Amino acid sequence: MEGAEVPVFGLSPEWLLDEYGEPVADSLVLSHPEQYERLLGICPEAAPTAVLAGDPCWDRMLAARPYRERFRRALGVGRGRRLIVLSSTWNPDSLFGDGGEDLLPSLLPRLTSEFPADEYRLAAVLHPNIWHGHGPGQIRAWLDRARRAGLALIDPLHGWRQALVAADAVIGDHGSVTYYAAALGTPVLLGAAPLAGLAPDAPVHDFVRTAPRLDPALPLRAQVDSLLAAHQPLPEPAEFTSSMPGESAARLRRLFYDALGIPEPEEPARLEPLPLPPYEPPLPTAPLQVLTRLLGSGEIALTRYAGPHQAPYEEGCDVHMAVHEDTRETDQLALADVVFRYADADDPRFGTPSGWTAEILDRHPHCALAAYVTGPTSCLIRTRAGTELRLTAGPDADPAADASAVHAWLAAGKSPHELVELGLIVHTGATAHSVTVTPV
Repeated sequence: MEGAEVPVFGLSPEWLLDEYGEPVADSLVLSHPEQYERLLGICPEAAPTAVLAGDPCWDRMLAARPYRERFRRALGVGRGRRLIVLSSTWNPDSLFGDGGEDLLPSLLPRLTSEFPADEYRLAAVLHPNIWHGHGPGQIRAWLDRARRAGLALIDPLHGWRQALVAADAVIGDHGSVTYYAAALGTPVLLGAAPLAGLAPDAPVHDFVRTAPRLDPALPLRAQVDSLLAAHQPLPEPAEFTSSMPGESAARLRRLFYDALGIPEPEEPARLEPLPLPPYEPPLPTAPLQVLTRLLGSGEIALTRYAGPHQAPYEEGCDVHMAVHEDTRETDQLALADVVFRYADADDPRFGTPSGWTAEILDRHPHCALAAYVTGPTSCLIRTRAGTELRLTAGPDADPAADASAVHAWLAAGKSPHELVELGLIVHTGATAHSVTVTPV
């Protein structure tokens, strides 16, 4: 009915009572007394079923916080790189909704074009109902270009908590994942913030009403950087997420065993720790626009963008294109200055790294340098002049980026022998790393 009040999600009679006005659940688990007080006012018939038992999701995230750096390394977020998590709940007005502006799909090309690939890692946490409603194939198809530009698509059931603990900032909506992020003290920007369906007196309503907003009309990176610089954690989300942090396992087990009418085991109740996700570093296969500037003897500043829009202009920079051999934009291989790939050195499919680099230069006459990345810290490169060099750097660098730095050095008329003698220092954003250059 037009003008009718939208039911409060989860706590209204429409959710809690059957057609006869009886509670549909034997026990309604709440995490905070504030929820019970609202339940009494909205649906008193369900109040006798309420049980205060904390929040196991929250407790598992709190217990996992000491392992934050491991979760970050699993996503390839090393020194000098920030992890930006994009979070969407499942209704039409969410960040990834099918109504309103449908904001997330329109943001993704701008995010991968504005955020340097070596300074930021993007990850998307989509509600399981989005996956169920559209299907995994459709979701991956919609996000294909962003994934090839370095976006991590997080498992909606088993990986979102770890990504949230690892995040430097969250761009989200009115969903619970965004609220959890704020409770963890993580900076949050709301890309979608509908208040309908949220109880006006609920803490999440106040959070959605007052949290910083993302303005799609303005540059995105500047907004995220400003958010990070000015961030002050909000106390309310952590306070109202659970009134009994660390107690949910014991309280929930007691509730379940009482419902079964059997005694509890003697050993303490414990929650399963959050597992360490598999190693998933960004391996971009979309063409990369590489901006470089020579800073001095053996020092190069480098910024890579994964497009599809034109990279931001930086005065005094040279620009070249680096393309993964397996790119879907195969027409760009003929234009690439650097062609690279990631594979084990003994992978029989590519022969040897030396043979692969020679093959690439023979196949692509425009290519000036071929780079075979043999591991997270090393690669072998071959120049158009036939010089073979091995590059070795620390664990927080992408060897493909180091190969682009060598290309910029040589394109400026410098000698590879200078790099062998001096070494190479590559600056990406505010950090720098050393690269050892060895003739093969």
